[in-house]
Amino acid sequence: MRPATLLTGRAAPLPGCDTLSGIGKTAVTHPLRLGPEGFEGDEQADRRVHGGVEKAVHHYPLDHYSDWRAELGDLQALTAPGGFGENISTAGLTEAEVAVGDTFRLGGALIQVSQGRQPCWKLNHRFGVPDMARRVQQTGRTGWYYRVLQTGTVAPGDRLELIGLLAPDWTLRRLWHALYVDRMNLVELEGIAELDILAEGWRKYAVRRLDSRRVEDWSARLDGTA
Repeated sequence: MRPATLLTGRAAPLPGCDTLSGIGKTAVTHPLRLGPEGFEGDEQADRRVHGGVEKAVHHYPLDHYSDWRAELGDLQALTAPGGFGENISTAGLTEAEVAVGDTFRLGGALIQVSQGRQPCWKLNHRFGVPDMARRVQQTGRTGWYYRVLQTGTVAPGDRLELIGLLAPDWTLRRLWHALYVDRMNLVELEGIAELDILAEGWRKYAVRRLDSRRVEDWSARLDGTA
């Protein structure tokens, strides 16, 4: 079991532009209510692409911060958890070990891995690095999302306890590799399309590729028009 840092934030203008974003998170020191769509006091600015029941809680591994600092230097957004808009930060748990459907108890709540994260252009402004979203996608250091199976109160330092595995072969690393590296592996895409525990939006990516035999254009999401 791993103790969790809990983080929330309100929407605010991104550095260098007028677009509002809730990507800036800071650690809390008091218990929070975790509801069906996330922690009390947390906010997403663009509900078209952020938040909702399948993206209620974002988890980003603390382990990745040292890798980013080695690559980018000591940027302000890398000095403490919250740089990537995460609501949960832990050490010792990454995309290589976590699989879709993994179910955890956290305090009085029950949460389940629903999908990985698709980085967007707001990371570019957050970090002041023009291709930060692409770097996140290319490295697979994306983090992941949970759906909330049971609402409850969660306190800083509560331990993330794994209580169930529904699709242990489908790690987030495997999903990332299929969607962004070996992008037209039809066997993997068929597996993703049939993976009921995976969020519907992600299954649809696989279905569309199988139908069209082509990979979608990511430029709007990564470079700034989505």
